[in-house]
Amino acid sequence: MDQSLGLARYWAQTDAISHSVAYVLVLMSIVSWFYILSKTWSSWRIRRSAAALDDFWQAPTLEVAIAGIKPFDSENVYSPLAIQSADAASIKPPAPGTPAASLNAASDPGELITRTLRREINRVSSRLESGLTLLASVGSTAPFVGLFGTVWGIYHALEAVSSSGTIQIDKVAGPVGEALIMTALGLVVAIPSVLAYNAFTRVNRITLAELDAFAHDLHAYLTTGSRVGK
Repeated sequence: MDQSLGLARYWAQTDAISHSVAYVLVLMSIVSWFYILSKTWSSWRIRRSAAALDDFWQAPTLEVAIAGIKPFDSENVYSPLAIQSADAASIKPPAPGTPAASLNAASDPGELITRTLRREINRVSSRLESGLTLLASVGSTAPFVGLFGTVWGIYHALEAVSSSGTIQIDKVAGPVGEALIMTALGLVVAIPSVLAYNAFTRVNRITLAELDAFAHDLHAYLTTGSRVGK
């Protein structure tokens, strides 16, 4: 009850700048938690679909393997590599003396497959990294935003105490303690963002390593007819 009254009293005594700082921190918290929850759900689905990679190579043909992995790859991380690289491998080079129908047809088949796989890996990497910059920014700036609110609150608290004509420790400790609420709010916003950023970075590193190995095996299979890792 005392804490609630202290919060209410602090909010009533602060000006528009302190209110704006609090609103900014609340907005940063809402946005960061939106990305934390959405990326947690996405990362869980990606890690679940990674188990289907072993079954992919147990299929009798590439078409059957692609059809088997698509239902499990709900985030479209692994199956586009197989689909796009298979399409690239099906492009036949032009006969000698005839012009190529496209630049892809004029390219070396192995280079075309490599370029296709690299493009798909870059696409997935961009998806995995979306939102991480925001989480890192919130984690690094929220404490300073809260600290600014604290400094501004302490300034007005000391100004009010000095204008009263009497400066006593009990009159200073209360307003200063209430102003520190902004620093605590900044930490509450920043800590989940930093922890989520580190967790998602680790999950993305594992996913990209598996994706790179899968692309390497696909390239070997489509160019030589055998899987390197088997």
